[in-house]
Amino acid sequence: MNTQQSGGKKGRILLVLIIIAVTAVSVWWFVLREQNDDSTLRLYGNVDIREVELAFRQPGRLTEMLFDEGDQVNAGEIMAQLDGGPYRDKLAAAKAELQAAQAELDKLHSGNRPQEVLQAEATVAQTQANYHEAERNYQRQSALLESGATSQRAVDAALAMRNQSAANLASAKAALSLVEAGFRDEDIAAGEARVAVAQAAVAQAERALADTDLVAPSDATVLARVREPGSMVASNSTVYSLSLRDPVYVRAYVSEPNLGHIAPGTQVRVFTDSSDQAYQGQIGFISPRAEFTPKSVETTDLRTDLVYRLRITVTDANQDLRQGMPVTVEVDQSGHKSVSGQ
Repeated sequence: MNTQQSGGKKGRILLVLIIIAVTAVSVWWFVLREQNDDSTLRLYGNVDIREVELAFRQPGRLTEMLFDEGDQVNAGEIMAQLDGGPYRDKLAAAKAELQAAQAELDKLHSGNRPQEVLQAEATVAQTQANYHEAERNYQRQSALLESGATSQRAVDAALAMRNQSAANLASAKAALSLVEAGFRDEDIAAGEARVAVAQAAVAQAERALADTDLVAPSDATVLARVREPGSMVASNSTVYSLSLRDPVYVRAYVSEPNLGHIAPGTQVRVFTDSSDQAYQGQIGFISPRAEFTPKSVETTDLRTDLVYRLRITVTDANQDLRQGMPVTVEVDQSGHKSVSGQ
């Protein structure tokens, strides 16, 4: 009997010791967890992936759509094409106009042809000979008038012919001077302006032809294929919707009491509910304006508080991060002082 009582007493003592040990471990774990929680600031937000609506700058008939929904595209890849025939015709016409304007300007710079100068010189020589003949005839008629061998009327006619020949000679010399001088500076300036206008028209036509290719602006995933080949599309009419693969942001919120624990450039970890993977991120923007916590942030203690919006850049994002996905952001505060404590 004494042996049974002794054994029961030892069993109760052992049970008490076990309870004490379990309680001590539980308390230690709880304290450690609280300490870890105190050193980690948890924020809540959503994945924010930028989207792009792609459209042609020129109107036309759609001939090719090279990607479908879900396809991955790289920056610079041609995604769709318009019928380039009308734009190639406009470019050819613009180039022809440029050639005509350039030829006219070259003519102005070169001046008159040597044959034209020789022709003007010959005209001067001819009119000069006519003038000399008219001058001699006038002198002869004047001498005959003194001897009575001619009439005053004949002298007057010879004088008129001499004066007309002198005028013709002056006109021929002026024409020769113009031919030798070439075109006026104002004419050359006008020709240069016409060439500049034609060059601008060619550049505009080339740019319009290049715009018949729709190019991916960056690495992205096709969200929606809006048009099909054969469709007539207007300028600025959406053809594709893209989700950019980089950068990937997280839009999170922090309350005013915790605002001093973060700063632009702070490294963070990002977690999703669908996996245990920790993504690395960096705080890039903190809004200077407070706002009410959005309903999408599922934290009861912050729901009615004023918070500040953060933009976090995820540096190692993959396709598992999708638009609008709720995430938890952890900021390690160990060894970090708040702004007020610095």
